[in-house]
Amino acid sequence: MSQTQQLVETLKRVLKSKGITYAQVGNHLGLSEASVKRQFSQQSFSLRTLEAVCDLARLELAELVRAAEAAQPEVDQLSAEQEADLVAEPKRLLVAVCVLNQMTLAQIVAQYRLSRAECVAQLLRLDRLQLIRLLPENIVKLRIARDFHWIPDGPIQRFFRTQAQTDFLDARFDRGGEFFRFQHGMLTAAANQRLQQRLARLQQEFAELHMDCIGAAHEERYGTSVLIAMRPWELAAFESLRRAPDTRPFLSEPAPGAVALPVRPGRRRAARRRGGPA
Repeated sequence: MSQTQQLVETLKRVLKSKGITYAQVGNHLGLSEASVKRQFSQQSFSLRTLEAVCDLARLELAELVRAAEAAQPEVDQLSAEQEADLVAEPKRLLVAVCVLNQMTLAQIVAQYRLSRAECVAQLLRLDRLQLIRLLPENIVKLRIARDFHWIPDGPIQRFFRTQAQTDFLDARFDRGGEFFRFQHGMLTAAANQRLQQRLARLQQEFAELHMDCIGAAHEERYGTSVLIAMRPWELAAFESLRRAPDTRPFLSEPAPGAVALPVRPGRRRAARRRGGPA
């Protein structure tokens, strides 16, 4: 929905809530009721007409804009086609990650080898994908909900498994800002469930810390990624020595939202943190 459509739809809701009819709008504007209906239907308002209708509703134009923005639905998940569009072009995915991390157009262009025109073109594409709203002066407003998540095993997560996961783990994890632990044990299904719930809380804490750091200067923030994964698993070398394969079904359902990015079969539980470029 375009910004004009949003304003008109919001204005219609305001008029209805105040009991103002199209006939009353027509009288105020010196137009027939049919003409007013046609303007609302075609959304062919001039700025002067829009201000006049707002005046009838005792509403400032700025208040209408704020109300339209507040009514804009937030996106909690993209479609598979939208995710595929994101990963189809590396520059588009880069700009998407940057804006999700609250970077401005100027900061993106200064940090990466993208021209201003290239960056704006990708921002416009993200606007069409409904990930952001691109406002005047190339100001970006995120449209994602607080519980936004990628499609399980969708294009983004498959991209992570095939291209980003190996790159992320290709480190000694002994530098500043890096952390790596791997541990194996034997858990009951109930214990597994409890641990998944704790890992989900850890994931939420990471998201909250990310939001807390948005107000810090860009130079003080570092691109940081966390990979959380766990599954019943045994090293293939050990499994090959079993007298009989372990075919027991796992009886517990995973905790909702416990795993942000599923990992390739053969890797097991770990909480890993690695500092990267801002």
